[in-house]
Amino acid sequence: MTPIPLAIACLFAVTLGYAGMCTAAPFGPRRTCRGFGFEMKTDRKGQLKRGKNCRRCKASGRRIRVGRWIFNRAQRLYREGTR
Repeated sequence: MTPIPLAIACLFAVTLGYAGMCTAAPFGPRRTCRGFGFEMKTDRKGQLKRGKNCRRCKASGRRIRVGRWIFNRAQRLYREGTR
């Protein structure tokens, strides 16, 4: 096999895998609060303690994945266009 069809096949497999993941689990952990819903801070002794709640995710610790966000937008656009 030449390298170009192999690369296209790998890209297609990765795309299908990501689409399946967005379908099965549309929400992923937030990177800022690492899915906790709050920031971890250290006190003066160096021990970890709970910080403030994450305002962006409202302390849920979840964010919508990019692929699911695009799918939701496309679905909403199609629904509004066919009314």
